[in-house]
Amino acid sequence: MNKILFIITALLLVSCNSAKDVDSKPNVVATTTMISDLARQIGKDSIDVQGLMGSGVDPHLYKASEGDVSKLYNADLILYNGLHLEGKMGEVFEKMQAQNIKTVALAETLDPLVLLESEYFASNYDPHVWFNITFWRRIATALKDELVALDPESKAYYEANYAAYIEDLTNLKDVVEQIISSLPQEKRYLVTAHDAFNYFGQAYGFEVIGLQGLSTATEAGVQDVQRLADFIIEKQIKAIFVESSVPKRTIEALQAAVRAKDFEVVIGGTLYSDALGSAGTDEGQYIGMFLSNVNTIVKGLK
Repeated sequence: MNKILFIITALLLVSCNSAKDVDSKPNVVATTTMISDLARQIGKDSIDVQGLMGSGVDPHLYKASEGDVSKLYNADLILYNGLHLEGKMGEVFEKMQAQNIKTVALAETLDPLVLLESEYFASNYDPHVWFNITFWRRIATALKDELVALDPESKAYYEANYAAYIEDLTNLKDVVEQIISSLPQEKRYLVTAHDAFNYFGQAYGFEVIGLQGLSTATEAGVQDVQRLADFIIEKQIKAIFVESSVPKRTIEALQAAVRAKDFEVVIGGTLYSDALGSAGTDEGQYIGMFLSNVNTIVKGLK
């Protein structure tokens, strides 16, 4: 038995684990920063949200700590992305479900017919669904329904918060479309460290090329770098982008490979891919993150 599962078992056997305070707020534990933010937008001060992952954390490689296991065990509701995004936490989620702790994979509430398939990723689906605003609205609906089921007395409050947030997402979608419309179609090539932006590309007409594939657990080889360098030169792409949750060395190696072929490509900025920005900043919330990414992409490629 590995260490994390041993800790889970020990927690379940401890005789002094008293019942949760019936008068306390529902305790919601979320994995990624995007899901934590969504829960806070809809639940606001009627729930306590504990996020496991912080800014700049890569969920593909994240392993649950002892403290995480304790938080999960004491949760009234566990929210995670699913589609194998949190690949190293699968056993932990299964253990929580076995103990009748409500555990919801929000991305898996989407119709599989709208998901992008990949023969290179274990789930067969791209898990980065938050980069399609329409999908994020549907996930917001699923999260709202889970909160209502958990705390029916606050139903009206959750539904009012949800309606206001859906309006914000609708406005975001309109603004994003306006900004991107200023970028000519022939310039819409998005080169990043890994394939986190395919749903974004599908929605806004970008050809997206990630150096490492869908999961950051894979490594880019020399041939991958050289092949992508040739593509950048062929398409006369002016900018490539690093990601806040992925080391920038692969993109810097790509830039060097392009330069060695007598073509100059700049690093157009940092995009938020698998995590939001720092708490307390605009980029620390989903809407601010999305706008920051779009402005960085359009400015860099222009």
